[in-house]
Order: sequence, then C-alpha cells, then structure tokens
Amino acid sequence: MMNVCIGGTFSPLHKGHKLLIKTACELAGTNGKVFIGLTSVEMVTQKGPIEPYAKRKHALEQFLKEEHVQADVEIQPLHDLYGPAIEREYQAIVVSPETKKVAEDINRKRKEQQKKPLRIVVIPLVLAEDHHPICSTRIRRHEIDENGTVLR
Repeated sequence: MMNVCIGGTFSPLHKGHKLLIKTACELAGTNGKVFIGLTSVEMVTQKGPIEPYAKRKHALEQFLKEEHVQADVEIQPLHDLYGPAIEREYQAIVVSPETKKVAEDINRKRKEQQKKPLRIVVIPLVLAEDHHPICSTRIRRHEIDENGTVLR
C-alpha cells in the first residue's frame, strides 16, 4: 500500500495526463490512496482558456471509472504549486519531466519539516504522431487531438 499524489490542470485531459494518473494508481495499488490535486480556477487564470473546474473534475472521474481504478482516489482543488504534498503522509509523487522541479521543491520543504522525502516517479513525455510531446497548449492550438493525432 502506498499513498501517492499528483497534480495538474488536466485541461483538456490527454494521453500524457492519462499515463500520469494510471502510473499513480498502479503505484498506490488496491489498498493505497491517490490524491489528485486539480488546479483551482484562481491558479489557471494566467494560463489562458481552461475548462471550468467542475468540467475538468468530471472528466477525471469519468476516466477513473472507465479504467476501473481500484485505488481510493481523492480529487481536490490545488490553490498553490504544492497543495497538501508537504504536510500529508504520502510516499510518492508522480510527475512529468516538466514538473520534476516542483517535486524536488516539495521534498526540500518536507525535509525542512523533518518529513520523509517523497519518492519521485518521473513518467516519460507521451509523443504525438509527429514525434513532439502531447501537451494541452498544442491541443488548444488545434495542432493535435487528445491522443496525439496531428490535425494540420
């Protein structure tokens, strides 16, 4: 059993996000817990057109249901980069190469509070069919879809 945390905007939910979520759930196992910090509306105002919080949460819940996830999953709003990862008793955090630095910052803050560091699990970037990473920005620009299919 392992308690695992992840975080993100998840807008739109794409193949890379799904790998992040699946990896966290596999690490947690059937008796573990997964915390998904879903970026709050206040945090996403700087990022451009992002779907409302409720819609993003619903998409996550649908995906978890479709995947028949066995882990106990909690989805809560993230109001800052770290969320509860510094205070709560997690054993691992799953990140992409782009967010590894945030996980390292979390471990520095945990160490300052005499807490055990989290195991940082870095998943690879998922590539679209054009061999460039799938990312929400490219999807919003209509370059690719959520599965990495090139649209132009």
